[in-house]
Amino acid sequence: MMGWPEGTARVVLEVADSTQTQAFARSEDAPVWVLAHRQTSGTGRRGRPWQMPTGNFAATLALRPKDAVHRRSLRSFTAALALRDALSELTGQPALFSLKWPNDVLCRGRKLAGILLESRGDVLLIGIGINLAAAPAHSVLEQGSTAPIDLLSASGQLIGAEDMLDALAPAFAEREARLLREGFDPQQAEWMRGATRLGQPIVARFAHHELSGRFDGIDADGALLLSTAEGIQRLPAAEIYFNEAG
Repeated sequence: MMGWPEGTARVVLEVADSTQTQAFARSEDAPVWVLAHRQTSGTGRRGRPWQMPTGNFAATLALRPKDAVHRRSLRSFTAALALRDALSELTGQPALFSLKWPNDVLCRGRKLAGILLESRGDVLLIGIGINLAAAPAHSVLEQGSTAPIDLLSASGQLIGAEDMLDALAPAFAEREARLLREGFDPQQAEWMRGATRLGQPIVARFAHHELSGRFDGIDADGALLLSTAEGIQRLPAAEIYFNEAG
């Protein structure tokens, strides 16, 4: 296992309102990882509450990216690949894990982890939640969402939150360095190799409509490419669901 990345601060809190809030408050020390063993006001995509049963993982990296602002969103793919790296290393079972656009990591085809990107001025906050010990109840999930799973039941291994952080931080640092050095193309190709439902039917939902089509990958900016009867649709943002045909 790689050591903690040089120049990156590490903060562990027993309880926090939100690791996003706490990481931003410490962003003068960026890059800085903030882990909380318990969150009282964690949120996920589109402001949805993030359920955090005891023993699960919640952490945020505050980062000041060194490339163009419009490239910040690529860190969702960098983070997903780093998280898969760390999970594979800790469990020794890489075949368990796959990637779901734009920012989820799946285990046995179910949602294990989510990634939330938030920009505040020149600071990028990368929040990560992982079901290490328990999955949230189905009753709190949006209808049609990918079913959740926890790492303990999926792999038979109970991994502590701090051990998870100590594997994730260096994995992300390595991926970030490669992104800056090599550009997005290698990560784009690697992400697609690990993507679930590539070449299969999916449903992309928006506020007032939805599109069905074949998931044909992502482009150089991370947008989803959906093949429909009207041609290839480029989707910078959407909620993705798996239909029965997929």
